[in-house]
Amino acid sequence: MLIGAQLYTLRDYCKNTADFAETLKKVADIGFKTVQVSGTCAYEPLWLKEQLDINGLSCDLTHFNFNRITDETEKVVEEHDIFKCKYIGVGSMPGFLNNGVDDYINYVSKGLPAARKMSKLGSLLMYHNHDVEYRVYEDMTYMDRLAAAFPAELMGFTLDSYWIKFAGADPVEEFRKFSGRIPCVHFKDMAVLTDGTKRYAPVGSGILDFEKIAEACVTGGTKFAYIEQDDCYGEDPFKCLESSYKYCKSLGLE
Repeated sequence: MLIGAQLYTLRDYCKNTADFAETLKKVADIGFKTVQVSGTCAYEPLWLKEQLDINGLSCDLTHFNFNRITDETEKVVEEHDIFKCKYIGVGSMPGFLNNGVDDYINYVSKGLPAARKMSKLGSLLMYHNHDVEYRVYEDMTYMDRLAAAFPAELMGFTLDSYWIKFAGADPVEEFRKFSGRIPCVHFKDMAVLTDGTKRYAPVGSGILDFEKIAEACVTGGTKFAYIEQDDCYGEDPFKCLESSYKYCKSLGLE
């Protein structure tokens, strides 16, 4: 299982292609071999391939525009093929369940046909959870509904350890539960302040048990564990990523 950098952590340093290129170099210098492209400026697929090659990196997962995935499926896969990225993800369903079950129905109705096309073309749609997917509708969480609506061969889950905990679920149990459907995951830790406030934290410095999470991931066939920290609270995000990377290396991960 490879440790990767989720570039959303470094989004403020990827607002133009010059900064994006420099960020990829810094990420490679830390020791990362793979990145997830998310939250960056617009880029040409060939440009990204060239920058990845220069820095000895791969991009094995993206968060991509859902409308383009559904409306231009073949083109989106073709673009990802240029930089050899099989896993094409969405950060959340459109509407973020603010409209309740209607957002879920919309996602499934549009996502399933696209997922079928992607599968035939050799790619896989990936779904990234927040806490809202753990809301219950008619005695069933939306996470379980998504898993039932999309066969494993059509959609994987980029399980996010922080948001599972934030939702009140057990991250270790969820990673075990989705075994076989989690080729890519997010390693994101949680700190809890004295007043109960929950905050993002470098992996290994918070309350989550990443030894057990990592074990569940390896058992579940995870190929890529992307480190993410949505907010570094004034700290250097590159330093936060480096701290997380060193901790994950200490667990024996690559």
